[in-house]
Order: sequence, then C-alpha cells, then structure tokens
Amino acid sequence: MYLHKKFDSFGLVETLGKYSKTERAGLIFIIPFVQRIRKVSLALQPLEISKYSIITKDNAEVSTSLTLNYQVTDSFKYFYNNTDSVESMVQLVRGHLRDIIGRMDLNDALGSTSQINAQLAEAIGDLTNVYGIRVIRVNVDELLPSKEIQRAMDKQLTADREKTATIAKAEGEARNIELTTKAKNDALVATAKAQAEAIKTQADAEKYRIEQLKAALANAPEDYFKNQSIAAFKDLANGENNLIVMDKDNLTQLGNIPAVKEIWKKQD
Repeated sequence: MYLHKKFDSFGLVETLGKYSKTERAGLIFIIPFVQRIRKVSLALQPLEISKYSIITKDNAEVSTSLTLNYQVTDSFKYFYNNTDSVESMVQLVRGHLRDIIGRMDLNDALGSTSQINAQLAEAIGDLTNVYGIRVIRVNVDELLPSKEIQRAMDKQLTADREKTATIAKAEGEARNIELTTKAKNDALVATAKAQAEAIKTQADAEKYRIEQLKAALANAPEDYFKNQSIAAFKDLANGENNLIVMDKDNLTQLGNIPAVKEIWKKQD
C-alpha cells in the first residue's frame, strides 16, 4: 500500500520494471518488491537556459540566455518516451532560437527582443505530443554581441557622437553668423530709414518755410519791394564796387547812391 499525497502530480506504477498504470493522488495499493511508483509533478516549473552563442545573418556572434516556464501535460510521454524530456525540450528551444536569430542581421536582432520572443513562442508551440510538456512562457533575457563587436560598436558610437557634436557646433556657428549678419543688416536698414526720415522732415520744414515766406511776400504791400530795392542799392553804393547795375524803374533812386551824390556835389 502506498499513499500518494500530492494532488498536483501523477504516480506511474511499474510492475517488474515495466509501466503498468497511472494513478492520481490518493491511496494506492502496490505489491512490495514487485511494483514501484514514480511520481511526476504537474506543477509549473521554471527553467533557466544558460548562455550560448548564435551567429546572425551578417556573421556576427551573439550570446544569449533564456528563461522559460513549462508544465507536464502527459506524464507517460514525459517519463517513458524520452530519456530526458526536459533536456530534449531545451535543445528544441535552442534550435528554434538559432534559426530565428540566424535569419536576422545583428542590428535587427539586438533591437527586436520582443519580436524574437513572440516568434520563439510560436515556433515551440505545443510540445505535448512529443515530450508530454507544454511551454507556458519563454523569454530571451540577454542578447549580447561578442566583445570584439562591442568594442567596434563603441568606437562607431563614439565616432557618431563626435560627428553629431561637430555638425551641431558648425550649425550653431553658422546660425550665429546668420543672426549677427541679420542684426547688422537690420541696423543699417534702420539707420538708413532714420536718415531718410530726418531728411524728409528737414525738407518738409524747408518747404513749409518757403511756403510761409511766399505767402507773406504775396500779401506784402507794393512799397515793400521798392524799399527793399532801395536799401539794396544803398548797400551796394556804400561798398567798394564801382559798377552798379540797376533797373530803369529804380533810376529815380540813383541820387541815393553815395558815389553819385559826391559827383553831383562836385558839379554843383
């Protein structure tokens, strides 16, 4: 008699070393020395697959590690159809992962972990018919290029950063020159506009002065202009010039010229 206590497992009964039946949890009667029972857990089992190398489509070497959770769905197939069903499952998972990553370039593989997980889960599918196992979850925990490739990638990344910094600096300098030139041009334009406005204001003021002078002269009495002419003649006569050109209408004022006065006095 044997008491099989665990409700999440099966008991495989062997008679004279050969499988005879499967028993669920509970009280099981067996014949001592003739029969024995092997327990197979049906609980969810975690498994970590250690690092191993894979070659990508562009011949780059990457190392990867996985974790998965599996569950036994057929205890007979799990125990009797394979010498080691778990190891067989691991080899199958590794093979599918090699196939998936082997069809991808390095950059695509490094940036597509979620896609790789989905493809791997689909490729594994239901392993019940082969190993009596079902993979519940599989995940690529790590996907790293070789040290040589990492060094090359670091150099490339550094070069790209330096290139980006150089371009940014050049663009900043060009932008600074552009803004400085624009500021100078704006200042020149503003100065020119101010000068033009000043000239226009001055011209408007001169125009206004002339218009006001014209208006004043237009309203001046007739004697004003004659008086102005006589005053002018007087100023000329008192000067050092000996030749005076006069309008005939102003000859009546000839006697007011000092030189003429002097001549007339001598004649008298």
